[in-house]
Amino acid sequence: MKAVFTAASSLKCSACALRQFCLPVEFDVDALQHFDALVSRRILLRKGDSLYRQGEALHSLYNLRVGMLKTEFCLPDGRTQITGFHLSGEMIGFDGLGAQHYASSATALEESEVCEIRFENLAALTQKIPFLQKHIYQVLSREIDRDHQHFLTLGSMRAEERLAGFLLNLSQRLALRGCAADEIYLSIRREDIGNYLGIKLETVSRLFSRFSSAGLIQIKQRHVKLIDI
Repeated sequence: MKAVFTAASSLKCSACALRQFCLPVEFDVDALQHFDALVSRRILLRKGDSLYRQGEALHSLYNLRVGMLKTEFCLPDGRTQITGFHLSGEMIGFDGLGAQHYASSATALEESEVCEIRFENLAALTQKIPFLQKHIYQVLSREIDRDHQHFLTLGSMRAEERLAGFLLNLSQRLALRGCAADEIYLSIRREDIGNYLGIKLETVSRLFSRFSSAGLIQIKQRHVKLIDI
């Protein structure tokens, strides 16, 4: 399936409720107008649509406005490794900066909308607005820190700790976006959770059942309620 490209709507960065996640807090009105001009179009993604593919030349970075995306890396032998799940307000595409080619593929897990920012235009704007460059570095730093935390999880935690930590992390990130901290809608397949956490699908399903039986969570289809955080 192909993404649908649309012109930038009347909703500008300056009026977006998610700008606290995308933009530096120091932005004044003039700076916001510059950033509004960067987002020339929005991209609508259906579930399963690809935003970009591993190996494609880097041309844009993307702010996720609505929905959820996953990024995954394809190994030479054909196996895939999921590298992240991304929520509204998060910027993706940074993994292409080094080689100028995207190092992973990004796919929509549900109906989503992203704001496209052409990389060369963003680079030019950082020359006009110095603190924007600092903000980009901070975003990159958070991505690196998240990767480090994930590697530590894979290397030092048991399977049940990995899954519990995953649910808590997702809960905390959703809460920052105004969602209920104890309510999670899992648009992520259990196979993908297992891939990301380095756990077999059977183990993921067994742990969900164990957590439910222990009164830690309640599960109703894709809805997970955290009873005992």
